Amino acid sequence: MSTAETTMSGPVHSLGRRELLRVLNRTGGTSIVDEIIVKVGTDIIEGRLLPGDDLNSVELARTFGSSRTPVREALLTLEREGFVEISAHRRPRVAPLRIEEVRELYRVRAHLYALVSREVVQVAADADIARLRVLQEQLEQAVEDDDVDRYFWINVHFRNTEAEIAGNRTLCRVLDSLGLRMLQLRHVSLSLPGRIQRSVEDHERLVRAYEDRDADLAAALTSGLVMRGLAAIERSGWTGLGSADGR
Repeated sequence: MSTAETTMSGPVHSLGRRELLRVLNRTGGTSIVDEIIVKVGTDIIEGRLLPGDDLNSVELARTFGSSRTPVREALLTLEREGFVEISAHRRPRVAPLRIEEVRELYRVRAHLYALVSREVVQVAADADIARLRVLQEQLEQAVEDDDVDRYFWINVHFRNTEAEIAGNRTLCRVLDSLGLRMLQLRHVSLSLPGRIQRSVEDHERLVRAYEDRDADLAAALTSGLVMRGLAAIERSGWTGLGSADGR
């Protein structure tokens, strides 16, 4: 696909909307700019728009019944997050992401979430662990329904809930600074054949480690879970350089 008008279909998952606006610190969430950000951002994350695809400002304005001004503001916001490239004398496009950058992001995230898991074990109340168990059950249902997008956004909510339970604000800010690009990569990984089945099994082991209050095991499991996502991307041959890369 080469332009954004071919992607304006399908509902945006409510968890996805909330997560995009939270990361971007857009607390209102009701403006036309927010609507464009959510839809274009979700299309990129869920793979309906691929690296290198053009974003047609005129068609976006027509789709959302707006002038081009809110479209420009939305795309500039997504550019700041590394989702969009805006260059002189050409249309904005979905930004590429080289595999070397992907590896760096995953390694950082693996270390950070190992720390999150240790802090969850140390500070979580029984009710907090029960919240994670409920989310695990929702993940299992999404796998049973073979709904990758729903599984992905519940997975995101699971990770955000862990960080919230850990209560380390600095750690949460650092995780958020990885921004929306990690959401895109995580969706790529979980969309690969067999990945959500392996992921839900890994999450079950992680929840049991939390229930057993085993910090070392929880940290090892969560780090391994993150790095298996990277391994899946590497095995797929994904390059992130353009929509013709065979992803």
